[in-house]
Amino acid sequence: MLTIRRDDLSKSETVTVAAAVTGVPSLVEAREIVESFHAMIRRKAEADLNPWIERARVSRVASFASGIVKDIAAVRAAIVSHWSNGQTGGQITKLKLVKRQMYGRGKLDLLQARLIGAP
Repeated sequence: MLTIRRDDLSKSETVTVAAAVTGVPSLVEAREIVESFHAMIRRKAEADLNPWIERARVSRVASFASGIVKDIAAVRAAIVSHWSNGQTGGQITKLKLVKRQMYGRGKLDLLQARLIGAP
């Protein structure tokens, strides 16, 4: 719930977030850092990446920042590139769903028929 925009939270979720933030004040900063990361990705603001990493390293999202640093080249490419693998990910998710539904019932021919129709 801390990663969802406040306007998109239900009333009960808003109350829960408020209670958590009151009990653990460092969550406010963590929420702001996560929101700034989302904004940086949406705006494609690659110049903001290094300052964001420095800020995140000393917060509750330090492990996430460490992961970003480990694969900084891929993160930079994701920010500046207009390409996305979202469509591919969606197709793979659909394939896995159908395969789980058919678990133990068929092989490649039945899977192919369910996904792309009978040849």
